[in-house]
Amino acid sequence: MSSSKRVVVSATGEQLPVCRTCGVQYAAPRADCPICLDERQYVGWEGQRWTTLAELRAAGHRGRVEEEGPAVVGVGAVPSVGVGQRALLIRSPSGNVLWDCVGYLDDELGAEIEALGGISAIAVSHPHFYGVMTEWGRAFDAPVYINEADRDWVARPDPLIEYWTGDTRPIAPGMTLINAGTHFAGGTVLHWADDPEGGGALFSGDIFMVVMDRRWVSFMYSIPNFIPERPSTVRRALELVEPFEFERIYGGFWGRVVRADGSAAVRRSADRYLRFVEDRP
Repeated sequence: MSSSKRVVVSATGEQLPVCRTCGVQYAAPRADCPICLDERQYVGWEGQRWTTLAELRAAGHRGRVEEEGPAVVGVGAVPSVGVGQRALLIRSPSGNVLWDCVGYLDDELGAEIEALGGISAIAVSHPHFYGVMTEWGRAFDAPVYINEADRDWVARPDPLIEYWTGDTRPIAPGMTLINAGTHFAGGTVLHWADDPEGGGALFSGDIFMVVMDRRWVSFMYSIPNFIPERPSTVRRALELVEPFEFERIYGGFWGRVVRADGSAAVRRSADRYLRFVEDRP
């Protein structure tokens, strides 16, 4: 794919407030960040602090673009912004999809992504990874898919945001959103049936969190505050992903990738998790 479009960050987007702790951009200045006030996140130890895209760039932040897997490119910032996640550009012949988002965008980063074929759609797993998704959507004229259950967490509403309902939603050939519902009620994973290796891939953010031992995932209501997810919620998530086969699982952070046997990794991880939280042998 090739494109000659010049991607630029809007003057408005450069100046809107971005929470320093979670990296989410808001539509107008405010005193607090509801996402950080929620028990799944936290307000920074120095209190609520704000920045902007313009300030981040002036402070030396730059885009980071690196391969994370076959036809999958990681997109982030150096130094990292907010909770430090990276997004993933899924390079599909039918149009690239950006999975999850980050709290940074500048003209140079936009140009790098455009050189890779641009973005035809954006889908985000949950509010902690919203970042500056509205600015990304506007820059690339791409719809942003968010599960309806998480609508109230959207910090910069825009007509380009498409709220979807139900258990699954196809967004492109071979790509299906699944409302797993762990971590957040709208917690979403993305299945890609047509990955180049032919085994399928699951993009999970931290809805299914790829842990340091990358043969496993875990299921957390709050990751920074170590609150486990409810067993009934985990079981529902398992039922929803069971029909989908996948070898790789792409987690939410650099290098957090289960590289083989992904479907079985989710099943055995859930079994281990449920044994511990339910105090079973």
